[in-house]
Amino acid sequence: MEGSVPDNVLLVAADKRTAELVSAVVGRRDARLVRVADAGAAAGELDERQWSVVMVDLTGDGQTAALVGRIRQEHPELPLILFGDEASLERSELALRAGCTDLLSKPVQEPMLGSLLEVLLPAHRVPLAACAEDGRHCLYRIAGTSPAFLQTILLARKVAPTPVPVLITGESGTGKELISRLIHCESNRGDGPFIHVNCAALSESLLESELFGHEKGAFTGAHERRAGRFERAHGGTLLLDEISETTPKLQAELLRVLEQQAFERVGGSRIVQVNVRVISTSNRDLAGDVERGRFRRDLYYRIGGIHLSVPPVRQRKEDIPALVWHFVNLHAREVRRRISELDEEMLDLFARCDWPGNVRQLRNVVRAALILGEGPVLSLRDAGFLRAELEEGVAAAAEAAQPPATLRLQELEREAILEALRRTKRNQVKAARLLGITDRTLREKLRRYREAGELTAAGENRW
Repeated sequence: MEGSVPDNVLLVAADKRTAELVSAVVGRRDARLVRVADAGAAAGELDERQWSVVMVDLTGDGQTAALVGRIRQEHPELPLILFGDEASLERSELALRAGCTDLLSKPVQEPMLGSLLEVLLPAHRVPLAACAEDGRHCLYRIAGTSPAFLQTILLARKVAPTPVPVLITGESGTGKELISRLIHCESNRGDGPFIHVNCAALSESLLESELFGHEKGAFTGAHERRAGRFERAHGGTLLLDEISETTPKLQAELLRVLEQQAFERVGGSRIVQVNVRVISTSNRDLAGDVERGRFRRDLYYRIGGIHLSVPPVRQRKEDIPALVWHFVNLHAREVRRRISELDEEMLDLFARCDWPGNVRQLRNVVRAALILGEGPVLSLRDAGFLRAELEEGVAAAAEAAQPPATLRLQELEREAILEALRRTKRNQVKAARLLGITDRTLREKLRRYREAGELTAAGENRW
């Protein structure tokens, strides 16, 4: 199991006593504290990291109100805690009008701050298959330890240090992009760029320009030369997300670029040489698309040096509790709920669901349950429409799993004979004529039915 990536907390305070108390409380939450003395220094830190909480001592310099206003404007969902005393009352009111709801009077009381951070920095232990950060930003957290999922992670890590192209397949919402980022970060190109393009989101002409760039004047609106994604990914990794959605023309161009690592910008003639590792993803059966003529066979073998398959949630249901707690850690602070328990009835329903939207669907359900519910137990009791939707999905999946009723030819023949005998009041000659067979054939069939036990007394009584 991987260790977790700690949350980042920014403290803006010159007061040593306040700083020491905050440092102790934050440390117990397994979070990382960055302290700056004034609002001017904090302004430079805001965009440098992913912050989970910002704390500001209002007794600092006169730039504090401006800092609070900037945080509220540029990071409206970022939790902001203000420390104030009577001397800073005016500035405190200004901050409150800016949308801040967490104001603690000084001297700060440790229990009160600790209680608040329990809500803003939930730290439920979650088994992670992988996680990474670059020192300032969390790059990814991948929750789950089911054998099928860990096998995919293991293969991803084995292939990461090599230059081989990778094809990642799996249903929509299974986490293919996270796996691709893991491969990039653990490769020799980890310090290089990681460039992502969604092939399904752009038309053929736009995607061509996005991938290869264009020269000034190449088309209407091309007012300057623009580097494409291949060029920007030089020395790093290019993720071709949903490559199965590309057109045959673009597939031919991609094949040439992948083989030669060279291309011309749209509207240009100069060869641009690059060194790019390509990772491709698809939520379709790409091998099947090849057989149906929807995807080039040569490109399929070119992008699929190693093929990784990400299992859907229904094949890793033992990971559901860990995934739920992972999303609680991510989103509980948005609604200021302290979650200490997961409702067993909810988990039972989750275990019975097939999750066609996979991890993405589960995340949305957990987030909605956090918003709609109240109290320390996460459940669906206050989200009736969500529960009904999931139960409907369970019922539909169960119905679809039932084996279809068979219509064997022999059974149909027997039913037709019984019906003919019923209509003719057991007159075998008339029944045979009605069926279009001889009475001898009819008698032979009835004899075989009786010997095989396929004609019960109840059946014969029907005629």
